[in-house]
Amino acid sequence: MGSLILCHKKRAKRPFEISRVHMRIYTIEELCYYICNNLYLIDYTIVNERLCRWIGDELELPKLAEELRRLLRENGSMEEFVLTILKESNIYAAAEIHKMQSVLEQLQSQRDVEKEKYKADTLQNSKEYESAILVYQSILNKDWDESVDKKFYGRVYASMGSAYGHQFLYKEAAKAYQEAYKICEQPDILKAYLYSCYKALPHDEYLKMLSGNPILLSLDTILRDEMEKTKKKIGADIPEEKLNEWKKEYRRIDKHRGI
Repeated sequence: MGSLILCHKKRAKRPFEISRVHMRIYTIEELCYYICNNLYLIDYTIVNERLCRWIGDELELPKLAEELRRLLRENGSMEEFVLTILKESNIYAAAEIHKMQSVLEQLQSQRDVEKEKYKADTLQNSKEYESAILVYQSILNKDWDESVDKKFYGRVYASMGSAYGHQFLYKEAAKAYQEAYKICEQPDILKAYLYSCYKALPHDEYLKMLSGNPILLSLDTILRDEMEKTKKKIGADIPEEKLNEWKKEYRRIDKHRGI
């Protein structure tokens, strides 16, 4: 038998507004949902007296409000603050709380630029590729943080290449992977770059690129073998006309957004 989750019925008359994302929250469930899906954004916009007052007055949860105030007075960590909310809400199972606690601990030790990448990676894992690309681009367009390993930015380029690839934008993916390989020089990145070129370039240009390069020729053989196995396994192939239609639509959206 599954566990019974008791949800709070109280809905605030006045919402709690999170200015940085222009969001209004009316219930404890909505607050917890925001926290769990935006762990990388948790900061002073959530961890503050204003939220304590809203929880006590609007949601009529005075004990939770006072516990959060105690944490603020004693300079408790951001992690303690949000975990207290999640635990007291009685919405999540212990295993889910533990998982979120692990993520928060990981984020605490990260630099801002690493948190940004975590945000983009999370978006990509949720198949929100367009949003992920915007964050990756934001990281790369800023002055690079010299306190992180230079290969970090290579991984950002590689992740952006993956996001482009999921949108079938192989030309853009190839450029991203090329930059990633210049920094990291990892075989798997070179392989991803070659695959993107195979999908993006006319056949004669692709063959010209391979000509006289034993490393690329060897990778090409491996790629073709893997692609053939994959096609047989899934028994599907997307028509070129459909891919071109998707690409045009995505690039139209990009142009409108100013990407």
